[in-house]
Amino acid sequence: VQLQAYGGGLVQAGGSLRLSCAASGRTSGPSTMAWFRQAPGKEREFVASIRRSGGHTLYADSVKGRFTISRDNAKNLVYLQMNSLKPEDTAVYYCAAAQSHVILSAMALSTMYPYWGQGTLVTVSS
Repeated sequence: VQLQAYGGGLVQAGGSLRLSCAASGRTSGPSTMAWFRQAPGKEREFVASIRRSGGHTLYADSVKGRFTISRDNAKNLVYLQMNSLKPEDTAVYYCAAAQSHVILSAMALSTMYPYWGQGTLVTVSS
């Protein structure tokens, strides 16, 4: 599975961005997809994840109510709509995928996702 993330950029605090991640390489789309981010000097952290059905989503507390993850299974795309952005959201955002089912309690663990995109930079200015 190859993942290509795009949509990052520079935005002012309070603004919005939508990230997209395209999955390719398999006839059936990934079962679970997720977004992680890594800020300068910090460890990679979980942002949000979604099952193929779209019925199960999980969010980090820091983005709950501001970010929305969704997916288009027909196009093998996953999106991250980011609203009310804050300077602390500045990071490189990575999409990740797992072909196998990831249980809800493990959806925030980076080790559950064998496939990773190259990352897209989001910079939020104050």
